[in-house]
Amino acid sequence: MLLPFALRECCVKHYAHLAYCHTKICVRSQKVRGLATSSSQLFPRRTPQWFVNQIRGAKTQRKKQQGHEDDWKQRNKTVLAYIAAVGIGMIGMSYAAVPLYRLYCQASGLGGKAIAGHDTELVETMKPVKDRVIKVTFNADTHASLRWNFRPQQSEIYVVPGETALAFYKAQNPTDKPVIGISTYNVVPFEAGQYFNKIQCFCFEEQRLNPQEEVDMPVFFYIDPEFDEDPRMARVDTIVLSYTFFEAKDGQTLPLPGYS
Repeated sequence: MLLPFALRECCVKHYAHLAYCHTKICVRSQKVRGLATSSSQLFPRRTPQWFVNQIRGAKTQRKKQQGHEDDWKQRNKTVLAYIAAVGIGMIGMSYAAVPLYRLYCQASGLGGKAIAGHDTELVETMKPVKDRVIKVTFNADTHASLRWNFRPQQSEIYVVPGETALAFYKAQNPTDKPVIGISTYNVVPFEAGQYFNKIQCFCFEEQRLNPQEEVDMPVFFYIDPEFDEDPRMARVDTIVLSYTFFEAKDGQTLPLPGYS
């Protein structure tokens, strides 16, 4: 009767021991896994050298590109500064161009402008070249901003070198307010301009016309006798004198006068 109870007690102890061993093995395995996980976290895998080099190269390239961009920006600023300086200088020169050119023409006779300090005795003693007749034609224009009626009173006259001549232009202000105009001129052909001398002229002078006012504007001129001695003038028998009127406004510049 005691034998079955003894065998049963042994079996229970055996199974209990087996359960204890399995539990111990499981616990150990869990600890090992935890340690392995912690180890992987404490000692991460090493990054390959080629990847590190690639990242460094990309950073270096970005720095070089940024340096080039900064350099180009600085150069662009310098170029813009030069352009601005040149533009301001050209604007200043354009404002001074007309009075300076006028002084130069008065001093040199260029463009048919009467020479400053003109010797009236020289004009009186000029010997006309009677066998050289030249036709002088007249032209008149107005700028789009000027509402004037401007025209020559004669289409053409015939003169000889060394002889003075007088021509007239007529200007009218058809508006209901005063208008100030200023004119410039050119001479055709270019080579003849140096021999075309104006003793009295209305160019470069401000002309004020009241509403509906009409005035005559004289041009007193002569052609230098040396015109006949210049071989370049041998085939020139017609000279065109053209005037253009502009409205005089503050800050407005006129085109340089000369020859076409």
